[in-house]
Amino acid sequence: MERRPVTLFIVVLLASLAVAYYLKTAARKPQLVYRDTGFNRNMLARLPQLSQRFFPTPWLFNTHLQLIVLGLKKAFSPALDYSHTDILTMRDGGTTSLDWVGLDTPTDTPTLLVLHTITGSPKSMRELVRDLHQQTGWRVVVCTRRGHGDLPLTAPRINTMGDTDDLREQIAVIQQRYPQSPLYAVGISAGSGLLVRYLGEEGESAPFRGAMAYCPGYNIEVAFRRARQPYNRMMARKLARTFVTANAETFRKLQSYDACASAPDLHAFHANLHEMAGYHSHADFLEASNPMVVMKRISIPLLVLNAEDDPVCVIGNVREYESLVRELPRTLLVVTRRGSHCAYFEGWRPRSWANRLIADFLLNLEKNPGLNP
Repeated sequence: MERRPVTLFIVVLLASLAVAYYLKTAARKPQLVYRDTGFNRNMLARLPQLSQRFFPTPWLFNTHLQLIVLGLKKAFSPALDYSHTDILTMRDGGTTSLDWVGLDTPTDTPTLLVLHTITGSPKSMRELVRDLHQQTGWRVVVCTRRGHGDLPLTAPRINTMGDTDDLREQIAVIQQRYPQSPLYAVGISAGSGLLVRYLGEEGESAPFRGAMAYCPGYNIEVAFRRARQPYNRMMARKLARTFVTANAETFRKLQSYDACASAPDLHAFHANLHEMAGYHSHADFLEASNPMVVMKRISIPLLVLNAEDDPVCVIGNVREYESLVRELPRTLLVVTRRGSHCAYFEGWRPRSWANRLIADFLLNLEKNPGLNP
């Protein structure tokens, strides 16, 4: 009989320690980095998530568990019935597509562009697309890049960071189809690099009312080198399979083919990608693709989200550009303690905390035009 109270005491003690550890190391309020402007203050007042603790799913708040569950969701979540797919031919003969959800909405309903991950596709983006469509009620379109998903590589050029000229052609089609629709955008991982690059190149001419950069990697000259193992090696192999060896007939004649096909990590892969991306040198590739070269020219409202425990877009990348974020009058950087890489699960039945934040930010921009003169 004496053992039962002792056992109970030990169980209660261990449970208390576990809760204390969770609250201290995981369930923390986000760190906010921004310039003190009227827009930023007003927006923060409308985003209660950012003044409260983010409670990651208690049974998988570990960095690697979050990524495992994210992978399982991408593999086994219910299919999403895209309303329509537009297959587009780019000026050089390359093929991209626009994959739509919500085409039955009124023509003046906002349209949200989704710029997918480094090997992403409409299929892999379906959970995010489903969430954002349901939470906003907007039309959502995945801007699928050349060589991704089921798209054939019909021109001898591939860039894992995307191509802003291709994006401009995709946006032109969207604007032609829905000229009365306000445009918004969200870029995920590598897609955020394409988004920031485009916004910086366009400056005040950017057609979006607001945008979100989800787990960006910042300076691609160093970011790929910093991604942690085993993810760095696994992603390099996937890139080689998806874009290089799958298109051997197109690229085998290039001097850099073998180096990319057998690259041991992301840095080695991208150090040799310039030929396949259509550039004469690695320096030319960086000058044309690195988002940080032009980020200071962004003028539209931009929300940026990173996690300290991200093993792919590591926190060191973020810290180097906090001073630049503070120079931008309508950019908010949110840094959470946990979230891993584009996972951000909350609740006992894991759902995305980040998707909820994205929808709330964009809806506030649309519903409060005075915030965004």
